[in-house]
Amino acid sequence: MQHRKVGRKLGRTTAHRKAMLRNMVTSLLEHERIVTTVPKAKEARRMAEKMITLGKRGDLHAKRQALSYIRSKDVVAKLFDQLSEQYADRQGGYTRIIRTGFRSGDAAPMAIVELVGYQADQEVED
Repeated sequence: MQHRKVGRKLGRTTAHRKAMLRNMVTSLLEHERIVTTVPKAKEARRMAEKMITLGKRGDLHAKRQALSYIRSKDVVAKLFDQLSEQYADRQGGYTRIIRTGFRSGDAAPMAIVELVGYQADQEVED
């Protein structure tokens, strides 16, 4: 029985799962949109929302907590400068998951995870 056990194992070891989710959250906050499978998207959404909440808090302890999880100092700076202002008046629900069908190789359900304020024309600028 799995009482009070939160989170999916995703068929990986603990170290692999933690590293993968850290990388996914870092990429999501950097690019504001990633494509992955639905179970991974749901797990990445949990941590991304927590990181944005830390960014909204904005104090030194929150910044250190974010730095301990997010892989890039530039992404943490973006989180505390741009994203915290963007979601200042929003009480949660910073990300959305859009299901896109099934992957052709193994029929895994695929999804797009993006931040709510994502603009498609931002990709053209890069």
